Amino acid sequence: MTMDKNNASSEGYFVLLGFSNWPHLELVLFVVVLMFYLMTLIGNLFIIILSRLDSHLHTPMYFFLSNLSFLDLCYSTSFIPQLLINLWGPDKTISYTGCMVQLYFSLALGTTECVLLVVMSYDRYAAVCRPLHYTVLMHPRFCHMLAVACWVNGFTNSALHSIFTFWVPLCGHHQVDHFLCEVPALLQLSCVDTRANELTLMVMSSIFVLIPLILILSSYGAIARAVLRIQSTTGLQKVFGTCGAHLMVVSLFFIPAMCIYLLPSSGKSQDQGKFIALFYTVVTPSLNPLIYTLRNRDVRGAVKRLVG
Repeated sequence: MTMDKNNASSEGYFVLLGFSNWPHLELVLFVVVLMFYLMTLIGNLFIIILSRLDSHLHTPMYFFLSNLSFLDLCYSTSFIPQLLINLWGPDKTISYTGCMVQLYFSLALGTTECVLLVVMSYDRYAAVCRPLHYTVLMHPRFCHMLAVACWVNGFTNSALHSIFTFWVPLCGHHQVDHFLCEVPALLQLSCVDTRANELTLMVMSSIFVLIPLILILSSYGAIARAVLRIQSTTGLQKVFGTCGAHLMVVSLFFIPAMCIYLLPSSGKSQDQGKFIALFYTVVTPSLNPLIYTLRNRDVRGAVKRLVG
């Protein structure tokens, strides 16, 4: 693809190169991304509305699931419309302000999801391992405090990275070798040594990716021990239904995120990084509603009551 470098590198703009190396794939990617985006909108809105309308779903589990659905809606909308515009036509530019906003919100919402998935695993731990104390442990006021803490942590961490990233002076052209404004891709445009920024990114990524993952696995280790003591077949099915869905969502989100933020850049090409990022930013938010609803008896019952 031929691009006007003078216009693309004009002051106040970035050029998101995205998938320009495969111009024949851009139309296919446009259709695929649009399809997954519509699935994300419909599926997550369905969960939010159903959780609000059906009183049987006014529980901590579905309160946090509604938060996750709203989070996925906002996360996808923070960059997918821009990605669709870039895939549709030859203009790949995004304003400096637009890039700042996209970086801040996508990073904030992604970090919030890391913390929220930990909270959801704690909810499952309390339900399975401490059933007699569940209503006390997961009091509605405490659930609201946990949700607020997730959002505050995500937006605070993003503010730190965004400020550090946009303080770095850029060299000449503003061509970002990615389909969205992301910290590692923007640091590649710097004229100065960015090792301090990269170290900060690595430390904060470890805090918000590795530590949450360890906590989630610890919760499910305790759940696994409790499950082995359950004699009821129905109880086992219910535990595996809710916990299995959450573990699948955790795997789809954390494994690609670890490949992007924790593996050394020399271990993967830039093109590989783009497709990994495309998976966990576009595909994963659309699959979450399907994973949580397809085999969920509570949701099927709520749909029947709503229709009836």
